[in-house]
Parts: sequence; structure tokens; C-alpha cells
Amino acid sequence: MTIRVGMIGAGGIANDHCQAISKYEGAEVAAVADISAERRDALQAKFGIVKGYAKWEALVDDKDLDAVAIALPNALHAPVSMAALKAGKHVLLDKPFALSYAEAKTVVDTAKRKKKVLMLGMNQRYRQDAQVVKAIVERGELGEIYHAKAYWYRRMGSPKFGTWFVNKSMSGGGCMLDIGVHYLDLALHLMNNWEPVSVSGQVYGKFGHRGIGEGGWGKSDRSAKIKFDVEDFATALIKFKNQATLELNVSWVLHQEQGDRNNVELYGTDAGISLAPTKVFRQSTQQGEYEVVMPQDVKIPHRYQNRQANWLDAILGKDQPLCTTDEALVVQRILDAVYASSETGKEIRFTK
Repeated sequence: MTIRVGMIGAGGIANDHCQAISKYEGAEVAAVADISAERRDALQAKFGIVKGYAKWEALVDDKDLDAVAIALPNALHAPVSMAALKAGKHVLLDKPFALSYAEAKTVVDTAKRKKKVLMLGMNQRYRQDAQVVKAIVERGELGEIYHAKAYWYRRMGSPKFGTWFVNKSMSGGGCMLDIGVHYLDLALHLMNNWEPVSVSGQVYGKFGHRGIGEGGWGKSDRSAKIKFDVEDFATALIKFKNQATLELNVSWVLHQEQGDRNNVELYGTDAGISLAPTKVFRQSTQQGEYEVVMPQDVKIPHRYQNRQANWLDAILGKDQPLCTTDEALVVQRILDAVYASSETGKEIRFTK
């Protein structure tokens, strides 16, 4: 069986999707949809994609397709996913899941009812160093994990001005939804803790509205009538049922020496661990001496191929999605709470 995939959206990230899918034996990108004929034609030419559509609705209605990969502005994630699932197609969706927990829950319920594979492509989980850390945690080497820190700090890394990324009506939020979501998900995955009870968060818009901090992704259009009204820094403290805590910080723009810093650090009763570089810290003697262990041969492969392969394997019944829909819903719920806490100035508590 060859899985025929439709690519919805032909922007930069679509190239990664198509390249990974084309390397999977038993799958092909058979169609692409994008409102831009230039982007659509370029993707078709690069990957030999036969069918091209100007509207995503036409691709979803294509009965020759088995599945779709969606790379669209965030505001379209839920409605396009819903339409594809209702049309009987499996779905791979770029983050974030949706603009709200309620939207995401509706999409998940539809996938379960239609018995289709719905996967949120949280690519950081597929890093080899993340898999090494996960294995160490699962062996119990850290003991009880009572605190974690996750951060992704960019110095000058805002998406281009005039693009949908910086407008709340299209993106739903700024750096937290763009890159913070990755390290939130990765930290929860490594902690194996999916029972948050409260979130305190604050988001800041300090640079973008002043035209400061533009990074290298995409094409800038400062003449576009698109308002920069999302955050460029966000911070949150998440508390869990077992009294563990997670500190999350993320920025597009920040006055710091390094251009880009990101990591997940886990603190346990027996040892601590850092993701990048991967190091285990533990007390080696009663006198308080410490040893640092660096797992050998930790390499980071092109993680998109692993993500796509996992999704396609799940469609064929060979594997389960590494990121489950229930876990994706927890991530979405926390994201919602960060913004709600910032807006109200109060801690957001989950009732169930």
C-alpha cells in the first residue's frame, strides 16, 4: 500500500514535510494546495507532485488522497483538520494544535469518532539527545523529578514583520505559541508528567511593536497592514498534582550575549540532567563531591524524518504516535492558561 499524502500549505516548512515523506518507502506526496501559484508550482516542481490546488478545500475533497499534512497559519489549524478528518483522511498537524483547548478537543473527538490518525508534529521529541534523556529518566536514574526548567531564548529572532506570525488574529499568540510550545511539550514528555493543576504566566510585548528584533525567517513586509500585536517574551510556572514544578521561559527578542539558547533541565532526588549538552549530575560521595556523566555518541539527526515516519507508521498500524492526542490537549490547556493568567493577573487552576 502506498499512502498518498496531500500537502496543505507550500511555505518553507512544507519543504521539510515533503522531503521527509518522499524518503519513506510506501508513501508519496500526491497533491499540494496553496493560494500562491508561485509557491505551489515551486513545490510541485521540486518534488514531482502531480496535483496542485489553489484552495485547500479542493485538496481535502480529493478522494485519491489518504492523508494530509497541514502547514498553515495557526488560525486555520482546527478548521482544516476538522474538514480533513470528516473527509476520511489522516492528519499530521504542525503546532500549535489550535487557538484554544475547546477547538483542539473538538478536533480530537472528531479523529476518534472517524478512527483516523491525528498527530501533532512535536519534532523536538525525535531528537536523539531527547531520546537518550528519556531513557535515563525511564530507568529511574534521577529518582523523583520535583522540578524542571525549560527555555528557548532568541536574541534577535522575531518572525518577519508583516507576516501572519506577528498578528494575533492569525497566529493566536507570539513566541509562546511559536517556539515555547516545543519546549513545553518536550519538558512534559521528559518528566512524564501530564497532570498540571495550576499555571501562573506573564507575556510581554516589548520590541516588535517598535520594529525591533526581526530575525532571518521569511520575507519582511513592513508596509503590510498587519499589526504586530503578540508577545516577544513569555514566562510561566506550572505546578503538578504530585507537587512537581516546571519553569518555562521563551523569547523572540532578548538582550543577551548569545544569539540562541535553549535547554531542558530536570532535577531529581538522585540526580539531575541537562538536555543540551547531555550531562547527568549526581553526588558521588557523602562529602558532597559531584560527578558529571556525558553519554557518548549523542548525535541529533534530521528530526523531521523521524516525525513523518512515526506518523506514517501509525497510519499503517506499525507504531503508535509518539505524541498522543491526549498529551497534545494537555499542552494546549497549559498554553491557554499562560495567556489567561497574564491577562487576569491570577493563577489559573484546573478543576479536573
